[in-house]
Amino acid sequence: MSQQRTTIDQLFQQEFSKMVAVISRQFGLEHIETAEDIVSDTFLTAAENWGEKGVPENPAAWLYVVAKHKTLAHFRRGDVWQQKVLPAVKAGMDTEEAETDLDFSAQNIQDSQLRMIFAICNPAIASESQIGLALRILCGFGIDEIAAAFLSNKETINKRLFRAKEKLRTENIRMELPPEHMLNARLDNVLHIIYLLFNEGYYSRTQDVILQKDLCLEALRLGLLLTAFPLTAQPRTYALIALMCFHASRFEARQQAGEEIVLYEEQDEALWDRELIAQGIQFLGLSASGNTISSYHLEARIAYLHCQKEDTPEKWQEILALYNELLFIHYSPSAALNRTFALYKADGAKAALAEAEKLQLEDNHFYWVLLGELNSKTDPALAESHYRRAYTLAQTVAEKEGILRAIKRL
Repeated sequence: MSQQRTTIDQLFQQEFSKMVAVISRQFGLEHIETAEDIVSDTFLTAAENWGEKGVPENPAAWLYVVAKHKTLAHFRRGDVWQQKVLPAVKAGMDTEEAETDLDFSAQNIQDSQLRMIFAICNPAIASESQIGLALRILCGFGIDEIAAAFLSNKETINKRLFRAKEKLRTENIRMELPPEHMLNARLDNVLHIIYLLFNEGYYSRTQDVILQKDLCLEALRLGLLLTAFPLTAQPRTYALIALMCFHASRFEARQQAGEEIVLYEEQDEALWDRELIAQGIQFLGLSASGNTISSYHLEARIAYLHCQKEDTPEKWQEILALYNELLFIHYSPSAALNRTFALYKADGAKAALAEAEKLQLEDNHFYWVLLGELNSKTDPALAESHYRRAYTLAQTVAEKEGILRAIKRL
């Protein structure tokens, strides 16, 4: 029974988003909640049927057939049958052909998912809600998992998703690729949401390590989906995928005893995923085909250099130059902090300390951690004071434990 439960759970995450995308494309995004209900009911049927008869030889195909029957049975009872199916019959299709026109072929699934990505990542929807919808509709995460990822509760997440779906309806958002003259701007938004989704996993505050990793892998999967279509397989798409590959390659090394975050300098290089690093290098090469350098290009190159454990002045000088360019393109407090750390590694604590004090990010615990590090050799008492300030601002057990270890090293 437990093996069957595992199979269904795995299939749910793999197939839920595919089936919702196909049904929503066929009948319209205004019926997306109905599509979710039908697919959820399909998995309930699977649990009951497979419990008696065992898991079929091709479980995904079994799910598609059942979902198709349930979908057509539902929509035959409503106005959609009159509005969508009968006009198709009048256009020359027979009733059976019109009824079974729910295509779960690999190509249609892929195409439907791409259209769903652009629909959900519509700028009319608030960014936080886009991430929530992406987790639910594109990645198949349950409400409990989304609540855990956001350190929230089910009621809040349900309300947020409801408002986002209402926006899909009121803005009349369609499952279609934007016209070519709008594609670049819309692709930027899609890539940004995938980037935020990856960060939600990689820098997550939740203690659920499996969930953290699943979030990262789903973001990587969505990025790879974009590469299957010429209009979205652009250099910045490849750069974002390279960035995610490099970061994901060190995921296991960042975890100690399943919880503690291991600092880069203390990571066991043997735990780095060399296959993912190689894939990142391949995608980084593909990203070099364009004439424009995006923030993803710069971050990917920085992440690549972090996949070389050897600490050389040349490495940190290049990282510092990349952060200088990144901040020119897109300023962020975290990039400014990372740039100051790179300056410390390249030119020493004195030069970095002068820059760090200009940032004045007093509500950011990483800022105080950096000040603690920069003062650790020359003024341990002041360094400890900075670490203590960081400790009061840190939000997770792992962060607090890391700060306590830094204080012990003093």
